Amino acid sequence: MRHGLGMTQRPEAVSHIGNRAAPQPRAFIGISGYDYKPWRGVFYPDELPARRWLAYASHRFNSIELNGTFYSLKSPAVFERWLEETPSHDFVFAVKGSRFITHNLKLRRAESSLGNFFASGVLALGRRTGPFLWQLPGTYRFDAERLASFMRLLPKNSREGESVAMMHADRLRRGALVDATSDVSYRHAFEVRHPSYFHEEFYAILREHRCAFVVADTAGKFPYAEEVTADFVYVRLHGSQELYASGYTDAELDAWAGKIAAWRAAGRDVYVYFDNDAKVHAPCDAMRLAERVGVVVVSDTDRAASQRQGSGS
Repeated sequence: MRHGLGMTQRPEAVSHIGNRAAPQPRAFIGISGYDYKPWRGVFYPDELPARRWLAYASHRFNSIELNGTFYSLKSPAVFERWLEETPSHDFVFAVKGSRFITHNLKLRRAESSLGNFFASGVLALGRRTGPFLWQLPGTYRFDAERLASFMRLLPKNSREGESVAMMHADRLRRGALVDATSDVSYRHAFEVRHPSYFHEEFYAILREHRCAFVVADTAGKFPYAEEVTADFVYVRLHGSQELYASGYTDAELDAWAGKIAAWRAAGRDVYVYFDNDAKVHAPCDAMRLAERVGVVVVSDTDRAASQRQGSGS
């Protein structure tokens, strides 16, 4: 089944700021996921219905990491809804890869499942496609050949994404989208946790395939490194003292702001996502870091008003 989103022809090829190194490298700072009931009344207003939470969060951050895609395959209609609820300018989604691929298959014999993932609606994101996150389980040891083989399957752009999507299983339940809505480049990042990955052989494989090593703060539960292996940097902040639960101090956020500035000065876009969602630290810490880095989120309404003022209308 081909799901064309109502399009009769391909749009012209475009690039997106979230997918390439811009003349001035950008910082994207946001949250990992957005659908958290305990956030109501703290981050989300009490009266705001849950169906409006994504729209609310997307007007406070310039990027959000989709973690629902990790737990289950979505549908093209879900991706279309995500697009409708978020700003059309500057905002990008990071997309977490399927745990069936990373945790069940452990990257082996992944062609059909990778096809299912990319056909599930991913291609609809177009210019709002940020990096793809592939998180490997902490029990999975380094296997050079398996990793390299999987990385060779990953599409480097949306046109290759179409070819990967065509590998989807015929039983894909809620329809398949195999036509990209825009020509965009793709970025991939790997978060690893087993100690056997933290060495030069793994970093070299990442560099060969232009994939990023995820800098992950896990409150000391898993090994830590800040290896840069691609033209962008991907950071996940799970908590510095207690995994998923502790907030970041002013001093810690100042230190992260300094790292971001250094990576950007070296010509790399930086994506940072807070995953310390317990006790509602993630959105608060993300906003505090964004302020330090100088990330300003401008809504479409504000942008239109500014343009009207500039034109004298």
